[in-house]
Parts: sequence; C-alpha cells; structure tokens
Amino acid sequence: MSPTRNLAALPCGRRSKWVVLALWLVLLVAAGPLAGKLMGAEDNQASSWLPGNAESTRVLDEQRVFQPVDTAQAVVVYQRAGGITPADRAEATRDAVQFAAVPHVVGPVNGPVVSTDGQAMQTTVPIDIGSNGWNDLKPAVDQLRRIAADGSQGMITHVTGPGGVAADQAEAFAGIDSALLVATVSVVIILLLLTYRSPVLWVLPLVSAAGALVVAEAIIYLLAKHSGLTVNAQSAGILIVLVLGAGTDYALLLTARYREELRRHQDRHEAMAFALHRAGPAILASSATVIISMLCLLVAQMNSTSGLGPVCAIGVLVALVAMLTLLPALLVIVGRWVFWPVRPGYGTPEPTRTGRWAHIGTWIGRRPRKVWVTTALALGVCCIGLVSLDANGLSTAGTFTGKPDSVIGQQVLEQHFPGGTGAPLTVISTDTGAPAVRDAARTTAGVAATTPPVIREGQALFQATLADPPDSQAAKDTVDRVRAAVHAVPNADAKVGGSTAVVLDAGRASAADNRAIIPLVLGVVLLILALLLRAVTAPLVLIATVVLSYAAALGISAFFFAHVFHFQGQDNAFPLFVFVFLVALGIDYNIFLMTRIREESAQHGTRQGALNGLSATGGVITSAGLILASTFAVLGTLPIVGFAEIGFAVALGVLLDTLIVRSVLVTALTMDLDRHIWWPGRLSRPDAVAAPVAAAPPGGQE
Repeated sequence: MSPTRNLAALPCGRRSKWVVLALWLVLLVAAGPLAGKLMGAEDNQASSWLPGNAESTRVLDEQRVFQPVDTAQAVVVYQRAGGITPADRAEATRDAVQFAAVPHVVGPVNGPVVSTDGQAMQTTVPIDIGSNGWNDLKPAVDQLRRIAADGSQGMITHVTGPGGVAADQAEAFAGIDSALLVATVSVVIILLLLTYRSPVLWVLPLVSAAGALVVAEAIIYLLAKHSGLTVNAQSAGILIVLVLGAGTDYALLLTARYREELRRHQDRHEAMAFALHRAGPAILASSATVIISMLCLLVAQMNSTSGLGPVCAIGVLVALVAMLTLLPALLVIVGRWVFWPVRPGYGTPEPTRTGRWAHIGTWIGRRPRKVWVTTALALGVCCIGLVSLDANGLSTAGTFTGKPDSVIGQQVLEQHFPGGTGAPLTVISTDTGAPAVRDAARTTAGVAATTPPVIREGQALFQATLADPPDSQAAKDTVDRVRAAVHAVPNADAKVGGSTAVVLDAGRASAADNRAIIPLVLGVVLLILALLLRAVTAPLVLIATVVLSYAAALGISAFFFAHVFHFQGQDNAFPLFVFVFLVALGIDYNIFLMTRIREESAQHGTRQGALNGLSATGGVITSAGLILASTFAVLGTLPIVGFAEIGFAVALGVLLDTLIVRSVLVTALTMDLDRHIWWPGRLSRPDAVAAPVAAAPPGGQE
C-alpha cells in the first residue's frame, strides 16, 4: 500500500480501530465539562461586537473615566391618554426611588420627566452591564417593569432604551444553544432515517457529529478563557448548526463510498481503507475550503465577524477529524449489519449506477448546452430580486420577528419626546475644549439638547439628545454632522459615541468587510479548486456557478423578506455571512461531484465520467444538501430577524446548489466542454483516455 493508503487505514485497522475509539472516549470525557462552560464564556458586551478602531468604540473605552463600569440606559415610559395627573407624578417619583435600589442599577436615576404634551413621563435608569454582557440586564429590566406596573393606576408602562432593548435581545437569545441543539439534532435524525432507510445506521454519523461538537466547544471555551478568543451568542449558535450540518455531510459521503467498497471487498477493514483513500481527498478539500474561508473573516473590522471566523474554523476542523477517525472506527467495529435491512453484500451490484440520477444524467447528456443555458438563464431571472435587498442595517423594531415591550416603548417615547430621547450621543473631549465642543454640538442641526459637561481627570463628557429616532437615517446623518463640528474644534480631541454612532460605525465597517472578504474568499476557493482538480477551466466554471447560485439565492430571499415575511431590512453583515457560508459550504457539493467525475474521466472519458460521477454521487450529495439546508433553516425559528434571514438564505442557497447548480448546471457544462473542462491538465489532451466508453448509464459492477 502507498503511504497515503496506509494513513487512511489507521482508523480501520483490526487493532487500531479500538485505539481510535478509546482515544475519542477519553477525549469526550475530558471535553464534556469544558463544553458545558462555553455559554458562560460568551462576551456579549457592545465592544466585543464593534470594530475595534471605530470612534464609538473608543468612546466606550474612554468613558470609563466617568463611569468605571459599562452601563446601558433603560428608559421607563409612562403614558396616560387623558394626561398625566399629580398622582401619576407622585407614583413615578416613588418608582424612581425603588429603581435605584434594584441590583445592577448604578449612578443617579433621572426623572420622572413629563412630556410637553402632558400625556407621558420618562425616567432614565443606568444599569451596569457587567462582565456577562446583556445577561445581567434582563433581571434588572424585569424588576423595573414589575415596579412600574405595580400601582400604575391605569397608566400604560414600558421599559425601552438601549437597556430595555438589550434585555429583550437577551431573552430572545436565552436558551438558544439548547433550542438549536434539540431542533438541529431532531432534523438530522429524521433526514438520516429517510436517507439510510435503516433504523440503526443513522446513530453512528450523529454520535460522531455530536462528539465533534462537544470537543469543538471545549477547545473554543479554553481559547476564549485563556487566549482571548471572542465568542458571543451569534458565533456559539452558528457553531452548533455548522458542526452538525457539515459533519453529517462528510459522514454521508464517506458512508456512501464505504457502502460501494463493501460490494467490492469481502474484508470490511479493507473496504473502509479504500473508502477513506478514495473519498478522503474530497472531504479534506471540502473541509479545507470551509476552514480557510472562515479564517478569511479574521481580516474583518467588525469584532463579531472576525471572532466568528476562528470559532467556525475550529468547529469544522474537529468535525473533519471526527468523520475521518471516529466514524470509520465505529462503522468497521459494528460491521455490515448496521446497514440493515439493505446490507451491501460482497459482489452485489451498486444500485446508484442505474438509479434516478443515472436517468437524469442521460437526459442532460442528450442536449447539455441547451440544458446549461436554460438553467443559467433561470437562475439569472432569480437575481432580479436583488433590487429588494436592503442590507443597510436593522432598526430597533426590525431586529425582532415579534414586537417586544422595548419596541412598543420606543414608539411611545417617540410620540411624546424628541426622537433621540433615551439614546443620546456621548461626546468626550479635553476639559479645556469642552465649552467650545458643547457649543459646536448644540448648534448642529438635528441636536435637540445637550447636558452640561462633567469633568474628570482632564477630560469632559456630555450627552446630546437627537431630534430624530436613534435608529433612523436622519439620526445617523446628525452623527456625521456633530462629528464634523466637534472635530473642527482645535486641541479638543473630541469624539462622538452613543448607540446611534455605534450603529453607524458598525454599518460602515460591515460594508468595508464585504468589499475586502468576498474577493478574498473567492480567490482562496479558486486556488483550492485549481490544486485539487489540476486544472484552470474547471475551477473558473465552478466559481462562476457558485456566484450565480449565491446571487439567485440572495435575490429570491430578498423578495421573500420584503413581500412575504415583511421584514424591515437586512443586517449590514447579511450579504457577507450568506456569501461565506454558501460559497464555502456550497462548493463542497461541486468538490464531491467533480473529484468523482475526474476519477471516472481518467477511465471512461469526460462525458461518460460526468454521467458516472452524477450517478454515483447524486443520491448522497442530495441527502447531504437536504440535511445541511434543514440545519440552517432551524435558525429561522429564532425570534431574531438577523438569524432568521441568514438561516433562510443559506438553506435556500444550499438547496439551489444541491438540486440545480450541482446536478444540472455543472453536469451539463462538464458534458458540453468535455475534455476541455480539465485544461491545461493531462485529462484535457485528446489521448488522455485510450478508449472512451459511449455515454450510456452503466449497470452492474465496475
């Protein structure tokens, strides 16, 4: 055997398989307790999401001179349509005293302040975010809501502002990991049962994927605790879906090839060694594409995006190791009976060679050019929906699929107070420049009021209330005007932060990330494909089809978001996340297909190789695509619009890649280009194959 085949045989040797299993059991025992601590290591503070060099991030850091702990302003809103009464004011005043005694409330409680129309009041309550991010906000905000509601005597009460919104976000994310895990595992079990049609075989891929998730979470916890890796609720949630989805994909490909080899080899250990030797390169290339694509996110300006990259890369790497070591060992240990009731007996024909995908391949082979041109035009039509794409950030109301209390409270606040009340800008400058900086801010169009400066340690801080709602474009424009005005004050070193500035800076950083990372990922994937397929034409064709699939998925998704789900827009990072997941994961199916076509083309010619490759891999790749799409679709069940949109778009894109791009478009293009698809490699030469077999579906054994 070659060194590669010897290496492939390690997980399935007669003795070494037991060593592999023992090592994994020890690893899981050690990793289990650490994986359970990952949620406690999440960093959901604002600075962990923002671009590190943004002006708003620097304001968050520098304002600790005035407030040693990170705070979020919760705004308690009271409303009475008939007008606020003296008794109402007295009740709100008593509430303010109780608010100050609530755990995690720090600094002075300001209010109640009555609106100019006399129908509403507001009280501002600063809450210590603490080291647990928004997790400490929720119990404090819940208590504020109870205090305000008790004895309200008919007044309508809400808690909004940055603190109220963050608390509602924390509630939406509460239990997200366990909910995603249960939903994803349920989906995987159902689809594996349908795929394998075996009551027991599905257990092994699922156990292997679950083991990979536990180990990945343990490694990520250790890196977050001791090496500064940033993990937040977003990356932790996506990790679950990605590891289970991608891991199951690799398991399906390996198990399908193992089943083929069991029909050719009487010894199951030898069959698995050949399966690993043949399927291993495709799985390695696919996982390398995902891992390197995820690591490209490290160049992102947004901390939340750059932190997601290594988290996902680690997850996929561990899933790869599990599927190439633990799963083969388990399959060989249990033997052929695990495929019951359809056991792949030695010498029996491979059913995929004469199945549905063989007939589809024959149909494509009759007129491949007409098929690929028609398919490409249909996908192009789907791209028209891109005109509905509005990836300019989500408003507070647009963040949630429902309408929590903070959103309703913000609407009430905007009806009776200046739009930016409860979410003012924070301006920091030198103490000597503070008067001029405040004058510059106060006279800027869009600023309703400013507070007197607070001076400490040579610095000054004041707040500026905006006239427009804090998440509106008008408010963002005001931020730019205020920054221009205060930056012009000489020797003041003025900076402008606050929630509106945070949204503005995050949007611009995300747009810059889109421009930088998307071309980088395309280049990385193109290079991997060129090395794997030893060609130039094939990688260019595959990249073009994946980009077309991405644009079509984005177009269809944008149409549904705007006209079916009635979402208010998309997050700034939405196009980038969908692109990375679709290109990195969607290219997997093209790698699985094209590596098999290349293997077959070396023996039968490219046209017949395309037919054989589609026939052999069609069923398993379709099953893998359905599982991956379903796992991402689970994200759509969460009450956060950003997750729902990513889940929907990635699931749709994976289905397009699996059912249309890979099975129809790529196969038709390969048949039409014939040997030229491998240019300038050896297979592109006319004499590469001595006697090509006629393009007809093969039957029986190879």
